[in-house]
Amino acid sequence: MTSSLVLGPMMRYVDETSASIWVETRAASRVTVRAGDRQWETRSFTVHGHHYALVEADGLEPGSVLPYALEIDGIQCWPEADSEFPPPVIAALKPGKPLRLAYGSCRTSVPHDSTGNRTHGVDALRAYALAMASDTDLPWPDLVAFLGDQVYADLTSEQMQQFIRARRNIEEPPGEELKDYEEYAHLYNLAWSDPANRWLLSTLPSAMIFDDHDVRDDWNSSLSWKREMEATTWWHERIVSGLASYWVYQHLGNLSPQARLEDPIWQRITGHQGGDEIDVSTALDELADRADQEPESYRWSFCRDFGNTRLIVVDSRAARDLTPDDRALVDKVEMAWLDSKMRGGFRNLLVATSLPFLLPMGLHHVESWNEAVSEGAWGKLPARVGEKLRQAVDLEHWAAFQKSFRQVADMAAEVADGKRGPSPEAIAFLSGDVHFSYVAEVDRSSGSRIIQAVCSPIRNPLPRLMRYFGAVMAWGLASPVGALVARSAHVPNPPFRWTCVEGPWFNNNLASLEVTPGGLKLWWQTGVVEDGKELHPQLQQVTALTVAPR
Repeated sequence: MTSSLVLGPMMRYVDETSASIWVETRAASRVTVRAGDRQWETRSFTVHGHHYALVEADGLEPGSVLPYALEIDGIQCWPEADSEFPPPVIAALKPGKPLRLAYGSCRTSVPHDSTGNRTHGVDALRAYALAMASDTDLPWPDLVAFLGDQVYADLTSEQMQQFIRARRNIEEPPGEELKDYEEYAHLYNLAWSDPANRWLLSTLPSAMIFDDHDVRDDWNSSLSWKREMEATTWWHERIVSGLASYWVYQHLGNLSPQARLEDPIWQRITGHQGGDEIDVSTALDELADRADQEPESYRWSFCRDFGNTRLIVVDSRAARDLTPDDRALVDKVEMAWLDSKMRGGFRNLLVATSLPFLLPMGLHHVESWNEAVSEGAWGKLPARVGEKLRQAVDLEHWAAFQKSFRQVADMAAEVADGKRGPSPEAIAFLSGDVHFSYVAEVDRSSGSRIIQAVCSPIRNPLPRLMRYFGAVMAWGLASPVGALVARSAHVPNPPFRWTCVEGPWFNNNLASLEVTPGGLKLWWQTGVVEDGKELHPQLQQVTALTVAPR
């Protein structure tokens, strides 16, 4: 018998008194969550022929942990009767509990067999899920933050290509890349349907933000890139489908119940009075199209406070201003929002952005030089060469948007120096994207410690040749040579210096952090296959450090 449940349930936004549980169903339905003698119910909505529901379990007791079951039209669909995993639970946040967070980025959707592990390594998230399922003494994080490239719309797997071939000519543009919403829906299903990961995400609350591969490599790297894409016959459908599916599969669950009430699409869904299922396809496509053309019209970033720790999750892709005179990684409206959230008065300030804010110094200088050259510092011909180089080797991080980098650097320094309220113990930028992990720290003798902690990839390791390039950029002569090159294009020195204190390392990882009495503890874990047990990897620690207060 075919299950009425297509994907999920996924535990999304959870606070002290409420939990949001997301599902995709096979047809229009009523979805019920039961926990003890409590139940919460909602009806599905539809987008391009797919059916979804978000159940808000409210009125929870702070700190309570409740096993739950999911029903569709009165029939229990989760947990499955023959499940090998523990019962899923709703775990409301406990007031005053120090934050424990897992995070990472860049996870490809390939099988977890010997072939998949040989080409893409062991899925660190899956190894983590199996460890959590088998060891009941392991403490659960309060949240897992996925910092970009949850799916790869441009670098598709054999399984995804089989689906594409079954519905269109894969030799015609966009070829093996995703074309429309239907293909995005299938890609998300491949990403989240593995039994171990599916179980983990049914219990562990999650927050997400996109990066370029959720849409396409180098997404919004420059105005030239954007114009090149808009000149194709397929880009408009791709960007609209990418953002619309992102709203459904990722963004909606990031929002608190209060924030959802302000969302125009959610208002349509909850305001629907008819007995039939509401179809928001057209409205959502219009929102996605407008968000692409007018980034200031919609915010994908969000902010959450966990007791005395603030987490700011920044959109560093869709909110860009690519016009030459105002070029910015984060446009004026988004920068004003970020400025309002960068405040002291917290024990720790966490800034999650898919792109590392503090790259290895050598790479930072190269990107700042490339931006200056590409924007005309050496004339028109070098500008064209610089643009080709920018797209060829992904020179489009914060360092390649110097105006934005300096604005955020000034904000961080002001918070650290106590100019925006009492200084936190640490300001930590959490990032992914670059396919290697490292920790860097700003050279400071007073105020808050400012660090960059990167975890990338969860499952998509760099080829060995690229690993050597990453290592060179982190160490050695790359920094002074890069600084010399940047000065040749009249790029000012960064407002502060930083050094790499851990790494880089290149294996698949999931990082964790915890606020402890001794400071901000961070550690990275990877999956290891022993005795040929490909489907049962063990979780192994890679490194750990504690950022102690001054």
